[in-house]
Amino acid sequence: MKTTIIAGPCVIESAQLLDTVAAKLVEINAKLGTDIIFKASFDKANRTSIASFRGPGIDKGLQMLADVKAKYGLRLLTDIHESWQAKPAGEVVDVLQIPAFLCRQTDLLVAAARTGAIVNIKKAQFLSGQDMRYPVEKARDAGAREIWLTERGNMIGYNNLVVDFRNISDMLDIVPTVIMDCTHSVQRPGGADGKTGGDRRFVPAMALAAKAFGATGWFFEVHPHPDQGLSDAANMLELDKLETLVASLI
Repeated sequence: MKTTIIAGPCVIESAQLLDTVAAKLVEINAKLGTDIIFKASFDKANRTSIASFRGPGIDKGLQMLADVKAKYGLRLLTDIHESWQAKPAGEVVDVLQIPAFLCRQTDLLVAAARTGAIVNIKKAQFLSGQDMRYPVEKARDAGAREIWLTERGNMIGYNNLVVDFRNISDMLDIVPTVIMDCTHSVQRPGGADGKTGGDRRFVPAMALAAKAFGATGWFFEVHPHPDQGLSDAANMLELDKLETLVASLI
């Protein structure tokens, strides 16, 4: 089974950040024989606070991602939040990601599927793995050529997540590619005074546990200085730790 690895900063902060991360991914790919997909968001539309940084927007953001592809030859993934974003984003990136909160939005799934890009649907915090057959059916019915599912934990009370790794097995009954989102799964949503908290110490353990349950891929948000990151700072993995972790998984 092909191993899928996705990595990159949570949000596009600057061209310099994209260059730093992309260069490291190219280095890891050369050393380990991997094909890590570069991820970054042009707009974080679901930030906790109205004052939070969202990104450069779709026009500038997609151009910056296109520049990464041209310069480094990496495959790209980005997320979309509204149906109209699917077409322009699908012309630039290889994988369109549906955010967990939006995985039941029919029009969004259909628009993503119709682009011809791979569609990665993140499992909602309020759904089981078995429930994900219905978003998959919507994307398939709209003509999606390839669909991935991603586990990212379930809500437990307020401001916390728990990962039921059995969801990985359940989703493998639906699609052949099931990815573990190792960084979002350590979040404490809304639990840090107007922003999402979390604990990156548990990221490697999440990755290894998911491997034991049969995950076929891993998703890591990474940053050279995570605590200085403008989104998901508490959850992102240090960029210089990515190679060792990927090597342990493959």
